[in-house]
Amino acid sequence: MKETRQTIQVHERVSLVKGIPLSIQHTFAMFSASVLVPWLFGINPAIVLLMNGIGTLIFIFVTQGKAPAYLGSSFAFLSPTFLILANPNMGYQYALGGFVVSGLIFCAVAGIIKLVGIDWIDILLPPAAMGPIVALIGLELAGTAASNAGLILNETYTEINPKFVIVFLITLLFAVFGQVLFKGFMAAISILLAICIGYVAALIAGLVDFIPVGEAQFFALPNFQTPIFDMSAILIIIPASLVVISEHIGHQVVTSKIVGKDLIKDPGLHRSLLGDGISTTLSGFFGAVPTTTYGENIGVMAVTRVYSVWVIGGAAVFSILLAFIGKASVLIQTIPNPVMGGVSFLLYGMIAASGLRILVDRKVDYSRARNLSLSAVVFVTGLSGAFIQIGEVQLKGMCLATIVGMVLSFIFYIFDKFGFSND
Repeated sequence: MKETRQTIQVHERVSLVKGIPLSIQHTFAMFSASVLVPWLFGINPAIVLLMNGIGTLIFIFVTQGKAPAYLGSSFAFLSPTFLILANPNMGYQYALGGFVVSGLIFCAVAGIIKLVGIDWIDILLPPAAMGPIVALIGLELAGTAASNAGLILNETYTEINPKFVIVFLITLLFAVFGQVLFKGFMAAISILLAICIGYVAALIAGLVDFIPVGEAQFFALPNFQTPIFDMSAILIIIPASLVVISEHIGHQVVTSKIVGKDLIKDPGLHRSLLGDGISTTLSGFFGAVPTTTYGENIGVMAVTRVYSVWVIGGAAVFSILLAFIGKASVLIQTIPNPVMGGVSFLLYGMIAASGLRILVDRKVDYSRARNLSLSAVVFVTGLSGAFIQIGEVQLKGMCLATIVGMVLSFIFYIFDKFGFSND
């Protein structure tokens, strides 16, 4: 059957009539996760929405409009920041100093990559390792989607709520069948439509609370804070930088596969990491949280085939506006977890499938022992729950799998160089 779905490429502009809902779709996709981080830290989410939007626009500028990515709040810094907040002699401003330094580390690594090139990526992250690593980005998040949907019993959900399950299924099924059955522009906004349908179902089920909307102010200014640079706090924060750098490489690879262009080479890994570094540095200076390229928005691109940086830029503008419009921001926060869990279920799965696609497209030969061993070790490392403790930061999941995969790949490379391998 002939493909009828339209693909909007990275450089393409769309009309405002189409661009606005496409951008809002990305805003909704990132919103709940990005706002959760400042909520956990006890700071006003408005400053984070503001800096996420500004950071995304900076990223688009630094990458010359060639790399579609939305920069949202990083979860990698949760543990070290909680440790700082638990210290009675410190506060959030001390964590901000660490965020600034982390952003500068991103920029420094970007400079090193610019000097040494990217040939090392093919050596340290061959397809047999990169495919599973990319898949782990989605697989790691799968539990979050199920938890949001109320399908996993934990401290928040002590029993399965049938209303949650019904709303989750309505949202998920509409998202799945929407992308399969819809054509043209309707297919492009299938995630937004699924959220709307899920929201209506949640309203009918009585899961939406409008009280916070009534209490919120129409207009509100973000709360700015200045960083305090304390060496002990900085040393606590710095190890999390490794997590984000590993995550960044994986995200650029999966985005490259989705858009059909090698973003590692053009605009270059050094540019994309620099954009994230500048964003994180500025966020630290003004009182927000570190940023990272967001898997949720990568998933939206994979589902909708809309890769335009103009659409991503529009989402960044909406995020900036939400930082000043209190009621609008709170209204989006009324979207129940089962609704976001429903769309996330699909989005995270699409990321995982993109990792498997790398293995297929690169024709990885699993009759070779090294490829089979490499993929097996990476998958098990990422999914086993194993971790390495560095200070107050745990390297686990996709991050630890990336490190293990790089070490093992380098050993195989040395074997080849010295003629030890018979594979």
